[in-house]
Amino acid sequence: MKRSTEYEFSIGLRLTHWIRALCIFALVITGYYIAYVFIAPEPSSEPNVFLQAKIRFVHLVTGFLLIGATIFKCYLFIFDKKSRKELISVADFLSPKIWFEQIKYYLFLGKHPKLRGVYNPLQFAAYIAFYLILAFILITGMILYMHVYHEGLGGFVYDILRPLEVYMGGLSEVRMIHHICTDCIIVFVPIHVYMAVFNAIKGKEGALDAIVSGYKFPKEV
Repeated sequence: MKRSTEYEFSIGLRLTHWIRALCIFALVITGYYIAYVFIAPEPSSEPNVFLQAKIRFVHLVTGFLLIGATIFKCYLFIFDKKSRKELISVADFLSPKIWFEQIKYYLFLGKHPKLRGVYNPLQFAAYIAFYLILAFILITGMILYMHVYHEGLGGFVYDILRPLEVYMGGLSEVRMIHHICTDCIIVFVPIHVYMAVFNAIKGKEGALDAIVSGYKFPKEV
């Protein structure tokens, strides 16, 4: 059967995807260390170990990198012409017919529906939830940051985010929300990987390859 070549993901989408994936991996490990110190440096008489400070530094740098990548990803979703197929997925998400056909596909009761965008309705719903949780992680992370660094960016966002901190119930509740949202991301990631592999194997159109090369290879009708 002949196949065509279809440009699925722009270079910007692919880069932000992998940057965010690496950041989340680093943030989970360093975040759990900050919350519960599970390793300790070898005792030394020299005051130059500072393992906690080094781990926190990695957490902060990757956190700001995640913020930048997420903001850029949102910009691409709305304004980038090469990423327009992501935005078109909204039409598929709002179609009851495609929802029904997609659920049948996952239950092995029908063929995959013809999509106008890159995401099926279930994927799009999952990504909406993911970005909402990610937004809570980043905002609560900034609130925790501003209580440690009182000048510069921390001082700038303090008056902006302080009312939100109060609304959430105080700093301890902000920290708890930050941890709960992280746990949600930890649950989301393996499901996301599983579904990506499932679609790649069942669809046989190179759907998994597209996040690396940008191209998938649908069958010609």
